[in-house]
Amino acid sequence: MSTESRIMPPVRTTLLALSALLAGCGGPAAASGETTSNGSDARAWTIGPIIRGRNYSIDMPLHPTPRRSGGFQIDLPRDPGSVHYVTFRHGSLAGKKRIVMRYRVEMAPGVRIIPSTEPKGPSILTLYFQRAGDNWGGKGRFETYRWFATFASHMPIEAGDHEMVAPLDGAWTAIQSSSARSDPAAFRAALSEADQVGFVLGGGSGYGHGVSANGPARLIVTSFRVE
Repeated sequence: MSTESRIMPPVRTTLLALSALLAGCGGPAAASGETTSNGSDARAWTIGPIIRGRNYSIDMPLHPTPRRSGGFQIDLPRDPGSVHYVTFRHGSLAGKKRIVMRYRVEMAPGVRIIPSTEPKGPSILTLYFQRAGDNWGGKGRFETYRWFATFASHMPIEAGDHEMVAPLDGAWTAIQSSSARSDPAAFRAALSEADQVGFVLGGGSGYGHGVSANGPARLIVTSFRVE
């Protein structure tokens, strides 16, 4: 398996449950530090992931653009550019109940948001968190260091105002085959030792494998809360 495959695992193709599809990679891993105010500061967010010095988001700024009215915006690139992960350092999720993201997508009629690995398929937006200390290998105990709210994914990513809600007692999925149901101890440990929190964009071969747009398109995060 290639390094990229370990970083960004293959999609699960079971059609009976959306929560079994398209697992991707996480945001920048680092030791847990001081938390931000639920991601309210746009400068605390990183467009990545940055792994061993390489940023997997291509032709993108390191941080989103803050908005005067609050929140932040990301102008989606055209191919071969791509945006994969948008995360901030939150710290432990112990005692938290859910993650709520409100966002708006602005794009002209006829513009599509396109998965980098399957241009004809639907784009997907998924809430995500990562345990501190991840080695990016995706094997052994590290297979349960990145978690995806696949049960709450939005597919496809469409113009308009949206709200995405992911209860932290929901059917979260890990990098390969683990889930919060099949390995509750690992999931609890990841919540307790969480570091990065945010969302991933993808489709095709993975939730976090990136998207571009075939015309002007903007993703505006109006509110992101960990409650």
